[in-house]
Amino acid sequence: MKLIIGFAIVIGSIVTGYIMSHGNLMAILQPFELLIIGGSAFGAFVVSNPGPVIKKTLASLPRLLKGPKYTKAAYMDLLALLFDLFSKSRKDGIMSLERDIDDVHQSPLFQAYPRILADHHVVDFIVDYLRLMVSGSMNPMELEALMDVELETHHHESELPASALTQVSDGLPGFGIVAAVLGVVITMGSLGGPVTEIGAHVAAALVGTFLGILLAYGFVGPMGVYLKHLADAESKFFQCIKVTFLATLNGYSPQVAVEFGRKTLFSSDRPGFLELEDHVKKRKS
Repeated sequence: MKLIIGFAIVIGSIVTGYIMSHGNLMAILQPFELLIIGGSAFGAFVVSNPGPVIKKTLASLPRLLKGPKYTKAAYMDLLALLFDLFSKSRKDGIMSLERDIDDVHQSPLFQAYPRILADHHVVDFIVDYLRLMVSGSMNPMELEALMDVELETHHHESELPASALTQVSDGLPGFGIVAAVLGVVITMGSLGGPVTEIGAHVAAALVGTFLGILLAYGFVGPMGVYLKHLADAESKFFQCIKVTFLATLNGYSPQVAVEFGRKTLFSSDRPGFLELEDHVKKRKS
């Protein structure tokens, strides 16, 4: 919804200002210019990115309409799940988690948090490090180093769609110039003809430059920036898991461990101490 509102503001501001300046709206409706610019930009996008990045970028576009996935409610469920897992581990021993991590979809602990269970990346991350804890073969420093490597790789991968769109945005003004030059070529071929025809060709050429810049800074560029924000939010979610795990491995109680995780969150998503405590108690009851 926010994406649609933003695009509506961009288009509405430009069209309204243009019409109020006594501009002819039909003069800027140049579908062939749009075909040249959009087609060239998409072709460059295909050439400059490997297949997996192309698929990942196209698959990430619907996320622009859905908005952020890792909200305050998601963080509260995450911390409550980690609290339950580490409480069971502390009470019954780390080996008691084997059944939960062998089949998370049959685990009562994971089933209590369907929002988390639906995110397979998060579940896989939690389960993988629980397995390492169960094996007991790594100390906290080694586990932290491994987590850092995985999180760096994950963050880099999650930013690829944003980077790809930003590259397209950077190239759009250039393709707008290409369309404008082609318009000038057509105009030169029309010299000696009716003045109105020459004027229409000049207008079409100028619209090419206009469309390239508008698409770059009004549409594709902001989409790339927003995808980067979503990638950063996802990284913060995983960082919260990492800090909570490390606090547990260093001997802190589950109550204190989730407090470590809570402290890593941005203020807009961070639940209060009592708010999180009440949420955990409601889940246990």
